[in-house]
Formats: sequence, structure tokens, C-alpha cells
Amino acid sequence: MIAELQCVVLDCPDPVRLAGFYRSLLGGRVNKVDRRWALDDGWATLHTAAGLVLAFQRVADHRPPRWPDPAHPQQFHLDLGVPDLDAAESEVVAAGATVLDDGAGSDRPWRIYADPAGHPFCLVRHGTGAT
Repeated sequence: MIAELQCVVLDCPDPVRLAGFYRSLLGGRVNKVDRRWALDDGWATLHTAAGLVLAFQRVADHRPPRWPDPAHPQQFHLDLGVPDLDAAESEVVAAGATVLDDGAGSDRPWRIYADPAGHPFCLVRHGTGAT
């Protein structure tokens, strides 16, 4: 092993807002003191209930991905496991997500959304393959 993953960092225009959005999805604590980094107006963190850390970095000229447009690729996405896709969709939309692909007309076990800064993420029914 060469390294240990400290966190996943997402560029965005408003770090605290995006950290709060993901807290509403994953639980945890926004901007918990952590010796690994300093918190400021350009950086926010979310220590999730599962122990993972997401970080959010302010980018003045943030250009969000536009799934599935290859001219503005998604770059990466998060798969979030849920027991009930319909219930989870209602909650993530209420928290500020945008539906990109609701899987209408298919029985696939995932749906695609964008967070408030435009990053795609999937809700995946527990026990199924990811996107």
C-alpha cells in the first residue's frame, strides 16, 4: 500500500451548502475539526456516519458536469445505496437534488441525480450492481 485515502474532494461554488446537502443524504457532521486540514471559506468537510469523509472545495468558475454530455463529462460520481428508490428520491429532491434520469420505463435498480453544484450521483437499491 502506498497511500491511504483521506477524503474525496468535490469542486463546487458553495462548499458549506454542498456539505449540508450531502449531510442530509448520508448523515454525519459538517466541518468537524480534523488535524488533516484547515477549514475556511473555500473548504468544507463532511465526516459521514459511516466514517467516510467528503470534502468540498470552492472553485470560483465552477463548471458543473452535464450528464450524459461528453463535452461536460461527469468526471466521477457517487453511488449511494438505499432500500427504497421511490422514498429516497423524494428525500434527495427535497434536499436540493435534480433528477437526471429516473429510469422510467425500465426496471433497473438505480436512478441518476445531480447535487446542487451539478455533480451526478446515483441512488442504487441495496444489493444490486452499481452504475
